Order: sequence, then C-alpha cells, then structure tokens
Amino acid sequence: MAHSIDGSAIDLPLGIDDPLEVAAPAADEPAAARRIVLALFDEHRAGAVRYARSFGLADGVAEDVVQDAFLALFVHVSRGGARTNLTGWIFRVTQRLALRQRARDARSARLAWWALVHPPEAIPNPEEQLAAGRRRARLSAAVSVLPERDRRCLILRAEGVRYRDIARQLGISLGSVANAVARSLARLRSIDER
Repeated sequence: MAHSIDGSAIDLPLGIDDPLEVAAPAADEPAAARRIVLALFDEHRAGAVRYARSFGLADGVAEDVVQDAFLALFVHVSRGGARTNLTGWIFRVTQRLALRQRARDARSARLAWWALVHPPEAIPNPEEQLAAGRRRARLSAAVSVLPERDRRCLILRAEGVRYRDIARQLGISLGSVANAVARSLARLRSIDER
C-alpha cells in the first residue's frame, strides 16, 4: 500500500508483482489521478533520476527528464490509461526521454563544435559590396587591356599553372613568362591603389 503526500493510504498496484488493473478514476475525480502520480513520484523519483543519470545526463537535466516523465504519467492516468505496472511505465518513459535528451545534447555539441571550427563569414555591408564591385570592375578592365601574351601568362598563373608549364604551353622562354607576370601584377597593383 502506498501513501500519498497527505499521509492517507491509497490502494494501488505499484510494482510488477501485482498485475491487477486499478479502475480509472471518474472524469470528475482529477484529484484521484493527482494522488496516484504524487504517491508514485514520492516513491520512485530518486530511482528514476539515478536511472536518467545512467544515460550520461547531468543532474539538472536528469531531474528535468524525470519531471517530464511524471507529467506524462499524470496525463496517462488522467485520461484513464492502463494502470498495470506503473513503475515499469515510469522507467520506460524515463528511458525514452533520457535517450532523446542525450541525442539532442550530442547534436548540440556537434553543432557547437562545427560553429567553432567554421565561424560564419562576415557579410559585407552594402557600402563594402559596392566598393568590392567597383574594384573588380577596375581590375577586370585592367586585365582586358594588357597585351595578349601578358594577359595569357597572368591568367594561367592565376589558375595555378607553373611558370615552366606556361612557357612550354605558350612557346616562350621561362624568363619571358616571369617578366610578363611581374609586369601584369605591377599594372594591376597601380590600378588597385587608385
């Protein structure tokens, strides 16, 4: 026999040894559902919290999971749900909620790590976007007026092609490639500084 908070005894099957089902309280007796849940809470809260912590949850989080489990129990009992083995019911619900919480915590940790490793790029304001667009236009115009050979050398080098391969591809000397790239970069720097 379990005792409620006010000390009165209520006749409930709380364990797995007594599979008899207790009749659901009438709709006008929400206090009966409250007494059932409070009696179970007093008896099993500490064990349920220990069980929730066994899934790797912190103390406060385990307490929250158990509170949610008992809230679900109250809804279950209030709606006239089955009363057989309510202790087992509490621990099954606690297990499910603890596993969900652990998965949420793991997901949050992964997202926090990713955000730390990949900080968001600063989005330029409209003024910076306008300035960048003007700069690109100036440099693009400067590249378009370069002599053909200098422009081809610069573009190939910008694509990562080595000087030796540029010289071979264009059929010019290695020194000519180096001079063409240097002249082109100097021209672009002078345009960019204006």
